[in-house]
Amino acid sequence: MTAFFHALGITDVWQLIVATMVFLALPGAGTFCILTSAGREGVRGGYASLFGIMLGDAVLMFLAAIGVAALLTANPLVFKGVQYLGAAYLAYLGCKLLFARKSEGASAAVGFAGVSNFTRGFLVTLINPKAIVFYMAFFPLFIDPAAQRGSLTFLTMAAIISSCALFYGSLLVLLGNTAAKRLGHNRRIAAFASKAAGIFLIGFGIKLTTN
Repeated sequence: MTAFFHALGITDVWQLIVATMVFLALPGAGTFCILTSAGREGVRGGYASLFGIMLGDAVLMFLAAIGVAALLTANPLVFKGVQYLGAAYLAYLGCKLLFARKSEGASAAVGFAGVSNFTRGFLVTLINPKAIVFYMAFFPLFIDPAAQRGSLTFLTMAAIISSCALFYGSLLVLLGNTAAKRLGHNRRIAAFASKAAGIFLIGFGIKLTTN
């Protein structure tokens, strides 16, 4: 499996999957949006919200991929530098999580009264322009410039990330609705989860710079 993805220019595919799942598990507007929709309108509402979020992510990944692909074509040496900047950015995000004093109120970004669950999920994703910066830093970390195949590589990475989002979102909708709501309102558990994720991101960024 690893060899297959490496042939497409994707390195460390298992680390890509693990990192994506960690990011998805962090409490955020998307998570609360899915939980709210599922809690109010059941499985159908939860999945409608999830698909809206996935579409929004797809748009942001497409915009980020255009920028990364242009950089890769223009100057491979600069692209290598971006890989190190991406690793540093992950470590920076980890430090913010690790040393944060208060968790941000992500649920406040969910209030879009009068619109469908799908539209709500889509808009919640698009109003976060920082996601484009994140994908710009995230994609280069797992691309081998010598083996990459352009659009096919980015489409494969996007498919992996979307599959992880579908899996995690389904857990929220089908299994974790009640439990996740309770955990989401428990500040101690949420703080512990954020700090654990921060340590993971810092270590992950350091590991990537030593590869």
